[in-house]
Amino acid sequence: MKKCLFAVLLFISSISVYAELLDEIQVYTDDINSPGEWGLELHVNTTPKGITKPSFPGEIMSDHGFRLTPEISYGLTDTLEAGLYVPMVRASDGHFYSAGTKLRLKWLPIQTINGHGFFGGINLELSQNRSRFYDVPQRFEMRNILGWRNDQWLFAVNPIFGWDIPPGLKQHSPEYNLGTKISRSVSEFVALGFEYYNGKGQLNNSLPSPLQDKTLYFAVDYEGQPFNFNFGIGKGITSVTDQWTVKSIFNVPI
Repeated sequence: MKKCLFAVLLFISSISVYAELLDEIQVYTDDINSPGEWGLELHVNTTPKGITKPSFPGEIMSDHGFRLTPEISYGLTDTLEAGLYVPMVRASDGHFYSAGTKLRLKWLPIQTINGHGFFGGINLELSQNRSRFYDVPQRFEMRNILGWRNDQWLFAVNPIFGWDIPPGLKQHSPEYNLGTKISRSVSEFVALGFEYYNGKGQLNNSLPSPLQDKTLYFAVDYEGQPFNFNFGIGKGITSVTDQWTVKSIFNVPI
């Protein structure tokens, strides 16, 4: 009986854990464009060893895939920033696909003073999804941004709530994910640290710990010439998580 119950839970968890496009793997901090400033980031991720069992018919899995996502951003005010994502995927079969589009609005009313102190805000995101990557056409995400930094240390946490928007706009409990980052500067330009991502399932019905999506990254942040970047190597902690993922974010000067 216990084995049957575990199998049912595993199947249920695969619906919420596997069906996620790894186009953007980052913990949001206090970065924000100045009013009138444009920004361009390239998110480049790959999964050398990942989950291969689809959660719905025709789903393109992350295993041996390569993902490139340009992100264009624009500073609206001192505390507001708008952004557009255009994720693209090279699947393990060698074919390229467009995964949809994402619009976001970042609000950061609490900001550090000269790079010291607490920061906080929220990022709202609406995505239009391709059926090969999600089993719902649209999704809304609310990412909370909390953190603290000084000259040497950075701590940040992102409690994330996501709602699928199926036909009819049926309400349901949001999926809950948590992203955490801690890093320490080791030179004028380089900081080393860890990023941890945990998909817990629905807010009112968390999955058992072994069935949650958990990945720990060793991360490097570089701020200097010719451009800033973030690079990380992630190891999946549970059996329902991609076992190895390599992720990078390049801040391209424009």
